Amino acid sequence: MGARVTAVSRSGAHDFSKPTQDSIRLLARLGVEGDAHLGVTVQHRSRVAQDPTQPNLRQVHLIHEELFSEVAAAGFAVSPGELGENVTTAGIDLLALPVGTLLRLGDAAVIEVTGLRNPCLQIDMFQDGLLKQVVGRDEDGGVVRKAGIMGIVVTGGEVRPGDSIAVDLPAEPHRPLERV
Repeated sequence: MGARVTAVSRSGAHDFSKPTQDSIRLLARLGVEGDAHLGVTVQHRSRVAQDPTQPNLRQVHLIHEELFSEVAAAGFAVSPGELGENVTTAGIDLLALPVGTLLRLGDAAVIEVTGLRNPCLQIDMFQDGLLKQVVGRDEDGGVVRKAGIMGIVVTGGEVRPGDSIAVDLPAEPHRPLERV
């Protein structure tokens, strides 16, 4: 089976976890309808405090389901939506995608990848010690962020578990993902 959506989530409040849904609607240039992070400008509280006029490059948060198995091996139980993602995926290496990749979800929705989620201390408030599982170091000492990627909605549409995901890479040279 190819790349697919395994769960979708949203929350109208600035809660850490988001309840799973039967479907979510992506709105072009805004994000997930009914989600607290919907908007053209930043909606994450820490970013609003810095500069509320910044563009919202974090309209949609995607996490690969394979991460849940990885953290389970270290004794953590995580389910879709619990790390605050809107879209849980399987069969796609989200962290290896370059900036500007277009992800086509289902029949119509298109998300442009903007960067990596920067995991914060809220992850340890959710489950103590989990932050060390989703942020690590590579062999050169560089920070490795594994808590998913962020994107903006290019084309709106309904997204449901089971929807396929098609990947359109940008023109080369590819820019690696950085935290946004």
